[in-house]
Amino acid sequence: MTQLVKVQNFVVSRDGFGAGEDQTLDRPFGHADPGTMFAWAGATASWPNRTDPGGSRGLDDYLTRDFAHNIGAEIMGAHKFSPHRGPWENHDWQGWWGDEPPFHTPVFVLTHHERPSFTLSDTTFHFVNGDPAEALALALEAAQGKDVRIGGGATTIRAFLDADLIDTLHVAVAPVELGHGVPLWKSPDELLDRFHVDVVPSASGVTHHLFWRK
Repeated sequence: MTQLVKVQNFVVSRDGFGAGEDQTLDRPFGHADPGTMFAWAGATASWPNRTDPGGSRGLDDYLTRDFAHNIGAEIMGAHKFSPHRGPWENHDWQGWWGDEPPFHTPVFVLTHHERPSFTLSDTTFHFVNGDPAEALALALEAAQGKDVRIGGGATTIRAFLDADLIDTLHVAVAPVELGHGVPLWKSPDELLDRFHVDVVPSASGVTHHLFWRK
């Protein structure tokens, strides 16, 4: 089977921003509120952090449940991994996710400043100073026949789109405006030269944009 390069459940604001500005250790999404941006997923029955029974079903739940299906590796940008800029001065920092990261696969972090790989539970983080194609070659090999997820942030997804390396893309447009931040697009129509798209509104208030390569 062909390995796919996928973006799944990536959330942007109504004005196209995947995160706010002024990222800090305490605010990974800058001035954006992740609780608002991801409320649609957190309300589903399949949300992995759910501690109480219940939750919504339907399309939101299906997309939340499908997030880990057949994923063998992930690629993320340096600022999804860390708020730090410049060379890695503190190797004690191992991401926002604690001792049990939610990825359960090899993760390749795009960075201009390499550091040694390390493993937490069943996730190994590798640091790659290379272009999207070089990182993807490493991730495809590590995925051992499974798909590769481009996990974000928006700048990293845009780089893979611009390199024409993404096969399928799911973007959930949240009913909130940020005004400024890290943009994914000015309009989803920018992708219609290369992708088919289904646009599906949800009762949760988000609108799901499901793209697949022409």
